[in-house]
Amino acid sequence: MDGTVLVADDDRTIRTVLTQALTRAGCKVHATSSLTTLMRWVEEGRGDLVITDVMMPDGNGIEMIPKISQERPDLPVIVISAQNTIMTAIQANEVEAHDYLPKPFDLPDLLKRAGAAMKNRRLVAAGSAPVRTGPAPRGDMLSMDSMPLVGRTPIMQELYRLIARVINSAMPVLIIGESGTGKSLIARTLHDLSDRRTQPFVTATGEDLQSFDGAQGLLSRVRGGTLLFDELTSYDKDAQLRAARLLDSLPDDGPRVMATAQGNLTRALAEGALREDLYYRLGGVVLNVPALRERIDDLEPLALHFLSQAADDGAILRKLSAEALDFIRAYSWPGNVRQLQNTLRRLSLTNADPIISRSEIEGALQSQPSAVVVGERFTDETLSDSIARHLRRYFDLHGQDLPPPGLYGRILRELELPLMEIALDATGGNQARCADLLGINRNTLRKKITELDISVSRRRKLS
Repeated sequence: MDGTVLVADDDRTIRTVLTQALTRAGCKVHATSSLTTLMRWVEEGRGDLVITDVMMPDGNGIEMIPKISQERPDLPVIVISAQNTIMTAIQANEVEAHDYLPKPFDLPDLLKRAGAAMKNRRLVAAGSAPVRTGPAPRGDMLSMDSMPLVGRTPIMQELYRLIARVINSAMPVLIIGESGTGKSLIARTLHDLSDRRTQPFVTATGEDLQSFDGAQGLLSRVRGGTLLFDELTSYDKDAQLRAARLLDSLPDDGPRVMATAQGNLTRALAEGALREDLYYRLGGVVLNVPALRERIDDLEPLALHFLSQAADDGAILRKLSAEALDFIRAYSWPGNVRQLQNTLRRLSLTNADPIISRSEIEGALQSQPSAVVVGERFTDETLSDSIARHLRRYFDLHGQDLPPPGLYGRILRELELPLMEIALDATGGNQARCADLLGINRNTLRKKITELDISVSRRRKLS
């Protein structure tokens, strides 16, 4: 990788890390903590790539991109930000940033994206590649406070990037996820941030399609807005047939169509519970929404958001104790984000103590269904099915791009880590018994414990 990279970040450590890594990769680097200095370099014709933070002492890096594009239309910009909300991804996409990465970022991944950006710039200059096209900037930067989706984990950031890319597309969108993950919220977000936001957003159920003028009634209500088929797999065969016919009759200037669904759609198709023609009509873009247990690090910001939301509605502002936070991280949340929201809202209204204890939240969840029962009822899938589902989601979230190199090793590590930890826990930390359980020798087990940085403590395993 060769070329000159302009780095703008007010964090000295990040500037140093990026400078060293990019220099080792063969690049020249100019680094600054000032957007003013960055713009001077751009105006002087320096640089083949810009990497900029968003919140800087003298301005906003995203708001600077239109000025950079006006001065140097061929200069790609990669945005990096600790403001890891969906709005950051959407705003970066709106001003046609080449890419967006949340902090903390994976350095090899950033280097790969930087190399691709500079390669694309050279191809464009040689007339061998199309210039990136995206939605025209609206001019009004949307407020992050208006965006209710909360999530900072990598899996949510990948979802945000895909949402940002398809906001103004006319392609149908199929949003898949467990109950309570926020599928309808994502559909509404796609509508509210799109160029159709002044048009109606209409949710259709199976019952809406059963009436005499069901399809025509829906079309007259939605006009050129967005039509959402909610919980598609709950539609009976007749409703699915009517939905398929409605989609066939849509005019070119008709509404954008979205659908939400939960469960194993592959199985639903195989069993005839979901029409293939309907699935393929609606699956132009597939958004897989992760369960809350798959993004544990989002629990704390989500909890803070819901407790603050309850306080805004008149409840006392409460906070989770450290022990309560440990408990909610260990709990598997079968009802997902909706269950977390309802639980915290109830606790905000039923107790005036500013601190929520572990025993209080444990008691609030005691009467609710266990995750194991709900999980089994929801999927009934094998380990192989589950791994395949997660891998398909991982590839889907990269859109047209491939995941970063080294996928085989990363996937094996993700499988090995919980396997080793659970086996060690089941054997009370006894490495001889654990090695026998796993069918490997003790030296191999010790090596894996070191490689995976697993903390082992001997204790008596209670039966």
